[in-house]
Amino acid sequence: MIQGFTFPHDIEGPLLSALSRLPRSRVTRVSPPSFRQSRRPGALRERQDFTRILFKESIMEVLRPQLVRIGGRIYRKNPIQEQTYQHEEEDEDFYQGFVECAEDPCDAYEVVQTQQGFRCTVKAPSLLYKHIVGKRGDTRKKLEVETKTSISIPKPGQEGEIVITGQHRSGVISARTRIDVLLLTFRRKQPFTHFLAFFLNEVEVQERFLKFQEEVLEKCSMDHGVDSTIFQNPKKLHLTIGMLVLLSEQEIQQTCEMLQQCKEEFIDDISGGKPLEVEMAGIEYMNDDPGMVDVLYAKVHMKDGSNRLQELVDRVLERFQASGLIVKEWNSVKLHATVMNTLFRKDPNAEGRYNLYTADGKYIFKERESFDGRNILKLFENFYFGTLKLNSIHISQRFTVDSFGNYASCGQIDFS
Repeated sequence: MIQGFTFPHDIEGPLLSALSRLPRSRVTRVSPPSFRQSRRPGALRERQDFTRILFKESIMEVLRPQLVRIGGRIYRKNPIQEQTYQHEEEDEDFYQGFVECAEDPCDAYEVVQTQQGFRCTVKAPSLLYKHIVGKRGDTRKKLEVETKTSISIPKPGQEGEIVITGQHRSGVISARTRIDVLLLTFRRKQPFTHFLAFFLNEVEVQERFLKFQEEVLEKCSMDHGVDSTIFQNPKKLHLTIGMLVLLSEQEIQQTCEMLQQCKEEFIDDISGGKPLEVEMAGIEYMNDDPGMVDVLYAKVHMKDGSNRLQELVDRVLERFQASGLIVKEWNSVKLHATVMNTLFRKDPNAEGRYNLYTADGKYIFKERESFDGRNILKLFENFYFGTLKLNSIHISQRFTVDSFGNYASCGQIDFS
């Protein structure tokens, strides 16, 4: 029993255990619902649903903590809290918790024994050093005390390695694990800097796209939210494979090398050493309400009807996710080319859902006015944008423009 509410035996035990570990302020006093003693069909499910709603985030944090995969191992991660200090020029997050290994101790890290004890190094871009140091060095001090190690971090702006030393191997491994979790956490807060993509801006496609825009504005301009500002720049038409956070020249080089490995190991076999001939035809919308659309896209598929393009991009995505260069959000790439996006209405350089954080990791909310896409979908459902030969995958840099008006590329592989 919890506050007069009867829980099914299969959830009451774990619930009590979880509640005992929560701060008192997180437990809210509520009146039990009228179905608490009901024996009618469905009452059990309702009680379970009520339990989930009532204790929602608090229970999930305890019973189902966030898991982080590092070096083939799985770790539980306690929440990292944000605190604001007055009279500070910049707010930063700092280490408040710890990580516990979800499995037995492992040898995933290279730890070297020295005359003084043990030593391990961590490669990280200088932009993330401050999150390991923390305000007034608090994060590093806490790590050193809890793991009985010494942590040396390069000065801001200097590239190098974080060096961990200690008398005990287990302490060095523990410090390394915690640093990896911090780096991963704050890397995920960085805005995306690059993306892997096929360019879809061949002359024929650009001309057909402009024709599409002209006809939509001619026939649907009276529909709510439809105007010229929400159309993609035809020179920037592309098919995104995955988004990247590359914070140093070394990481850009690593990405180039990874892409070359993909070419040698499976891209050449799938493409046959030739460009992939595809069609860009038909339109679809991202959300579930055609009357309130934010993103409208053109569909892209192999002209011969095969699955080769989908197989190729999915395997590239999988390889980059396994390396940690791309955060795993999806198991498959959605083959599409954005043609209309309401974010363009206020910012022609906006880039969809990916523009979520500022450079210092602060979340930003993009207010957008949706448009009514029902007539567009009805009139242009099968609009033909043209045929393309995909011969290159580019590492494109966001918010840049090359001499052709497309995104600047800092690396690429060619199929032929």
